[in-house]
Amino acid sequence: MNKQNEVWIVDDDRAIRWVLERALEREQIATRSFDTADKVLARLENFEPDVIITDIRMPGTDGLALLRQVQDEHPRLPVIIMTAYADLDRAVAAFRGGAFEYLPKPFDVDDVVTIVRRALRKAHESPAAGEAGDGAEEATEVPEIIGSSPAMQEVFRAIGRLANSNMTVLITGESGSGKELVARALHRHSPRAGQPLIALNTAAIPRDLLESELFGHEKGAFTGAAAQRIGRFEQANHGTLFLDEIGDMPAELQTRLLRVLADGEFYRVGGHEPVRVDVRVIAATHQYLEERVREGSFREDLFHRLNVIRLELPPLRSRPDDIEALAEHFLRTTAQELGVEPKRLTPRAAAAMRAFAWPGNVRQLENVCRRVMIMAPSREIDVDDLPAELLSAETGSEVPNQEDWEGALRRWAERRLRQSQDPILDEALPRFETTMIHVALNSTRGRRQEAAKLLGWGRNTLTRKIKELNLDV
Repeated sequence: MNKQNEVWIVDDDRAIRWVLERALEREQIATRSFDTADKVLARLENFEPDVIITDIRMPGTDGLALLRQVQDEHPRLPVIIMTAYADLDRAVAAFRGGAFEYLPKPFDVDDVVTIVRRALRKAHESPAAGEAGDGAEEATEVPEIIGSSPAMQEVFRAIGRLANSNMTVLITGESGSGKELVARALHRHSPRAGQPLIALNTAAIPRDLLESELFGHEKGAFTGAAAQRIGRFEQANHGTLFLDEIGDMPAELQTRLLRVLADGEFYRVGGHEPVRVDVRVIAATHQYLEERVREGSFREDLFHRLNVIRLELPPLRSRPDDIEALAEHFLRTTAQELGVEPKRLTPRAAAAMRAFAWPGNVRQLENVCRRVMIMAPSREIDVDDLPAELLSAETGSEVPNQEDWEGALRRWAERRLRQSQDPILDEALPRFETTMIHVALNSTRGRRQEAAKLLGWGRNTLTRKIKELNLDV
């Protein structure tokens, strides 16, 4: 077979192919484009590229089917999956099928170039690009996590990469941001999916009962122990134990937990025989554990045992583009519970929701949706139907609508044209980008990675824009 030093681009959208071709060719990376996967499979009989970038939805053979066949016949060939229909199930399917990377549309071309360069290094340096997973089957059930924002796509990618893993995971994020939902997704897409998932909120159990809750007890171990009790670790044997709010675990139990993680065995309270278990632990906390380690209230060795893989969930305020989709989902599920037709948000109500800070995160949004689904008098939920806290002085009930923005922009353009006939976009675009960059950096306290996600860019694009605009940040 002839080996071609090039990247193959597979997408039925001519514009996408053109953008990728130009971006890669600027980096002196040769490309060849195809509008169907079937043409790729035909050419693979005689030629093999260094990397394939493929869409999922295309006429004929789709991208996941192409991925499966490439993994069967060319296991060393890195395949980058891209899709405009990005959700958790597709991300997991792609990684389980052996995808090198998963790229949601719209994408940043700088990110594409970076990923392709990594794939090229993988193809040239590694004798094998990895083993195929257990099949890239596209899930048909409703996805359990909703989000199309860049921050949530990172979470989807991480869950997908961990699909064939039993590693310990630490999930961090504010209260109500969906940590248990992510833990359940990690279990459902893991080799232990057919085994039990046992969840325990360590902050909700009195400390004098928590040891027995975790490890169980023998009959007569203490007053009231009338029978043997099997603890959560034994209940989760061969499955997953989710320990929520791990940062609140008492110090004496941290030592016992560390021993179980290290040795895979423990003693029931009052017991004399060790109990061996095979349990994957997923822990979660809203606290900053590094600070608790420095304070001496959390064991450093336990922190390192738990912090093997870390997933940080973004707060809802940092992904406003997901708010409307989440609200529609909660309105729909509430309507199903009530046996009625779901109500709809007006554009102004949706804008008010996007503008609110949501200190209670997704949990607060769900509660608001349940409330307005019941209390709103008509089929459409307007601004006046929203709870008062959403229309506080910070947010305001007068949310600018599209006409407000267009009117302000039109008035500025008219003033500018009266002053000069120079092209107004040459001035307007840099001003707009400068303002948005400063707002994003202020809201993330200068953290460029988070600011880039808010803007829908990659970090490299943000850095380049800061240099081009000569911004003082």
